[in-house]
Amino acid sequence: MDYNRSDGQGRRFAIAITRLPAKVSVTDPRYGGAVLTNPGGPGGSGVAQVLVSGKSLQTTVDSENDPGSADAASASRDKYFDIIGFDPRGVNNTTPGFSCFPHLFAQRNWELQVAAEGTLGSAQNAFWHHWTRSTALNTGCSANLSTPPKDGEEALGEHLNTPPVARDMLEIVERHGEWRAKQGLLEQRQQDRTHDYDPAQSIVARTRWQRGQEKLLYWGRSYGTILGSTFATMFPDRIHRAVLDAVVDADKYYFGEGPNAVEDADAIFDQFTRYCDAAGADVCPFYMQGGPAAIKEAYLALEDALYNRSIPVPASATRGPEVVTWSDLKIIMRIALYQPMYGFPQLAEMATELSQGTGSVLADFKVGGRSPSCPSDQCLQAGPWSAECQMSGHNEAYSSTAILCADAEYLQDADEEEFRRTWASLQEDSVMLGDYWASLLMSCVGWKLKPKWKLTGPFAANTSHPLLFVSNTLDPVTPLRSARKMSQNFPGSVLLQQDSEGHSTLAAPSLCVHKKIRQYFQTGELPPSGLLCKADVKPILGASPSTQEGMSVRDQKLYEALVEESQRLAIARLPL
Repeated sequence: MDYNRSDGQGRRFAIAITRLPAKVSVTDPRYGGAVLTNPGGPGGSGVAQVLVSGKSLQTTVDSENDPGSADAASASRDKYFDIIGFDPRGVNNTTPGFSCFPHLFAQRNWELQVAAEGTLGSAQNAFWHHWTRSTALNTGCSANLSTPPKDGEEALGEHLNTPPVARDMLEIVERHGEWRAKQGLLEQRQQDRTHDYDPAQSIVARTRWQRGQEKLLYWGRSYGTILGSTFATMFPDRIHRAVLDAVVDADKYYFGEGPNAVEDADAIFDQFTRYCDAAGADVCPFYMQGGPAAIKEAYLALEDALYNRSIPVPASATRGPEVVTWSDLKIIMRIALYQPMYGFPQLAEMATELSQGTGSVLADFKVGGRSPSCPSDQCLQAGPWSAECQMSGHNEAYSSTAILCADAEYLQDADEEEFRRTWASLQEDSVMLGDYWASLLMSCVGWKLKPKWKLTGPFAANTSHPLLFVSNTLDPVTPLRSARKMSQNFPGSVLLQQDSEGHSTLAAPSLCVHKKIRQYFQTGELPPSGLLCKADVKPILGASPSTQEGMSVRDQKLYEALVEESQRLAIARLPL
């Protein structure tokens, strides 16, 4: 738990890990290593990411040639990779875990109350509702996390921040190297028994554990870029390949220094109005005559109307009665800005229905986001706060808070007046997303727990192999400006730009981008500086008829993997 503890004692984490095996044996000359992933968050599960989309990630990083059919000329160059996902400290299946509630039933009650009170900005007293709720939740939760289970043992909450997780990654890399060497020795012995003895011991040589020198292969998105840049700062000589996709400004994340993260969010909404106008009424139900300006005006009028008068929705065959509100529409807007491919059509459909005075589609969406939470018999028998009363996969938001507030200590110390200024600044930068981002930052109010191991910056280094940064032209919370800044902090790195909108390259399939990422993992070669790649599909408009015309079988396979991964992307629940 505490890498800086000198007596070798103390508590330990059991890091949950899963591996999608490479298409070749670890002893095969074409084995390229293990690519670690992080899906974002903070609080996202790498295990879940690999289970859901590991094969799509593998399709991108692997050679385009099938290992069983590659010709001799390409076989010596082609590389195939394991994909490893892990749950960081405090996340999902990694133990020890934690909960801010005595059982899931209490957590669900709390969340329903929060939803009923509305989002920040939804009413004059919404600020105080959020401020006092954050204080109530975080005072107790951080106190529990700061209490060691026994005298002399570590408090869990002091060891959940990002630098120790970066050190965990290094340990995973080292343990993988150790395992690889054992597999190589077993295979070498088998080969020597069944074939002539190999005096060069070539399998052992190529699988040898480089103790204390093993290097990282990594692909991190969003918060995963914070984890990646932190690792690169701490261990610059241990980078083999690292793709940082949807780049967070480390100075802004850790210290609150720099422009607001939401500075490009409203420009994504403007893209919605353009795509809707171009698609026309047959494709986009929120189409208005008068062009994008008319669509924008109609949407803002809808927000104003909902702010003053919510819409009652009678019960249906599948749910009870609901009331849809301004806050509900703002949640749909957030999803649309993060994931335009999925969210723009949804926004157009729901906004159209709300404009007509009904809200059944939005009501169905609200109900779909709820899950049952009755205590199990095991929970009732074990009692509140027991492990039997908790469930993995239901603590993401609170894991996110614990990690974020430990990393960004400045957020713990903000007073009301200071925070109101921050909120006003965010609203000025983004009408569409400013309130949401302010509520995220407010989630650290009342958190009173400092990490044991922290970095003070700068987050910059000359790495053993250059990093590859990737960013969309318009990203709602990780603007292109952040990627440019972070790339400058790591000499030799390159920024690859995808000309699309949304959060991370998952927002839209781009063969151009992912072939460059494949090239980087295969050979280490970086794309040319300043390269701008188009997206192959646009929200609402879809793919042009010529997109797949003339596409090779290999490109078609990659394209289908990208489309599948973007379709599998869960609705964004975490900020990064």
